[in-house]
Amino acid sequence: AAMGALARFWRSTIGKKVVMAITGVVLVGFIIGHAMGNLLVLRGPEAFNAYAAFLKSNMNLLWTARAGLLLAVILHIVAAVQLTRRQRSARAVGYDQRNPQASTIASRTIGWGGALLALFIVYHVLHFTVGTAHPSFSHTDAYGNVIAGFGVWWVALLYVVAMVALGLHLYHGVWSSVRTLGLARPSYEPMKRRASLVIAAGVTVAFIAIVGAVALGIVR
Repeated sequence: AAMGALARFWRSTIGKKVVMAITGVVLVGFIIGHAMGNLLVLRGPEAFNAYAAFLKSNMNLLWTARAGLLLAVILHIVAAVQLTRRQRSARAVGYDQRNPQASTIASRTIGWGGALLALFIVYHVLHFTVGTAHPSFSHTDAYGNVIAGFGVWWVALLYVVAMVALGLHLYHGVWSSVRTLGLARPSYEPMKRRASLVIAAGVTVAFIAIVGAVALGIVR
């Protein structure tokens, strides 16, 4: 009975929106923590390598977290794709005329931005986790991996573009998640989206600062 109820919940539009919102919140929490941890690069090799060693000190916990994040990413993407298809189908047989509420660049680019981020996640894992896309990957020198990785200009540029896409995705996504979960009243005034703006801007600036500091030779 419980499985049947879950299946019905998943098949419903609101169910998919709630799944997108919850997985989005989980991923935002991870991204904020990831940004804060990576900022240790600016403090030098000892601080960053100690942080990396701490993460790897309990491999069971690390792999459990990775599995949870992977599941969250998959559910987030599947729900997003299925909701988009439903909206397109409804629009095709629905209204001849559309009267959109206030729109932002973030909301208009949420689809292709999400697709770009999905591809970037695959590259990022191959680049800094697996190491197959890295020019000189080391399993013990995480700091050296960052320096060598962002020392390649086109890689640094790719990361900057991806982080801008991440910022736009967070700006729209955090607000949408909060509204879906009933934590805020509906509002079409983008300037009132302060929490999502602070999170999106903070994360984007933090990641780009790391890439820029290495690419410009400030951190070496």
